[in-house]
Amino acid sequence: MSPAAATPQEFPSRALIVTSDHQCESERMTSTNDRAPAAALPGDLSMARALWPVLAASAAGLLPYTVFSTFLVPIADAAGAGIAQMGGLRGLGGLASLVVGAAAAPLIDRWPREWSVAGSLGLLAVASGVGALGEFAAMAVFCFLVGAAMAVLAPALGAIAADRFDGPAAGRAATLVTATQSLTAMLAAPVIALPAALWGWRGDLVAIAVLAAGLAAVLFRREPARRPGTGERVGYIASLRALARVPGLAPLLAVALLRTAAFMGYLSYLAAFYDTRFDLAPGPFALVWTLSGASFFLGNLVVGRIANSARPWLPPERLLLVGLLAALCAVVGVFFTSTLPAALALTALLAASHATVAACVVTLLVRHGGTLRGSALAVNGAAMSLGTFTGSALGALGLGLAGYPGAAAVFGAITAAAVVAALLVPRALGRFRDIGEHGSPEYR
Repeated sequence: MSPAAATPQEFPSRALIVTSDHQCESERMTSTNDRAPAAALPGDLSMARALWPVLAASAAGLLPYTVFSTFLVPIADAAGAGIAQMGGLRGLGGLASLVVGAAAAPLIDRWPREWSVAGSLGLLAVASGVGALGEFAAMAVFCFLVGAAMAVLAPALGAIAADRFDGPAAGRAATLVTATQSLTAMLAAPVIALPAALWGWRGDLVAIAVLAAGLAAVLFRREPARRPGTGERVGYIASLRALARVPGLAPLLAVALLRTAAFMGYLSYLAAFYDTRFDLAPGPFALVWTLSGASFFLGNLVVGRIANSARPWLPPERLLLVGLLAALCAVVGVFFTSTLPAALALTALLAASHATVAACVVTLLVRHGGTLRGSALAVNGAAMSLGTFTGSALGALGLGLAGYPGAAAVFGAITAAAVVAALLVPRALGRFRDIGEHGSPEYR
């Protein structure tokens, strides 16, 4: 499914710089501003105050599609289109997100990320304004522009948040962005429904356009965070090559793609499953959806802090594996359970497990991405976009061939493949070790 605030800027830190002959060097950059010591992980509230524009922008980015999904029926009526036809436009946005995310990944770290965020928010404002017209063509443009904007917005926000802190706090800041997004996804529907009762869904889109434009202005005027290694400009192909050498990138992207395919595919058929197995109508099922969303949010929030603590009881690469094993048990078990309490427990466990995996992937990409963390997060977003489409398609195949046992087999197999990819992560990171006062990765 991250601007920076008037927070401390960059502290002297080490950053990984990978050259074309696979060499690495560390360089320090200094700033006149002080930041919290890397050894101390600031409290979540203090970090949230420091990152409020980032968190506000991450929440605002989810609102346009929430309006589209919540008011799909009246939007389809206004456009004179069928519900299925209008709903299919969401796929256009997903395709735009996939293509733009993959293509723009090497570019995100080439200029101040605040500018990328401001541009993406501006694009969201334009998209929301166009969507308020209500015509079918306008909604097609709306879906495409929102998908393209989100492909750059989400990774740039995560990178900005991470750039404001050192050591474990950098990874924690990035997971706070994803936690905010999951909280927004859970609460956005009722939040936008209340004002829509006053001014309708078109009014919601206009309000989102104003909000996005305001946040874009705030972020564009902010002084960009100073980051190590940004003085040297490299070409697009060279950026791709450097990105390919980010420690653990390949298995982490495989985990992101596969776990998203399993989870989003499962969510696509969750309402139908609860209706068929437990005769749960849409009204009561909304509570199940809330349970799943709340479990994901809490899992992301708690695990993000655990994984980025100074001495985690399990390193994130191991916690990643634990989360996937729990997800494997839950996704298979939920489709075979015959009691509602057990199904609810497994639904909560599955959401929390996937939140654990998502937080660990972001943590590791930020920790080992060095100056390319924005690009790494962008490629991660593209992998998740591809996983969303893949999961729904494969889930439909399994459901059509063998009903819910077939869906369980498909999603279980996808999760098992993610487990295999997770087993490769520690080995991929084995060539690197954390050294220096901020624990930046270097070659052994």
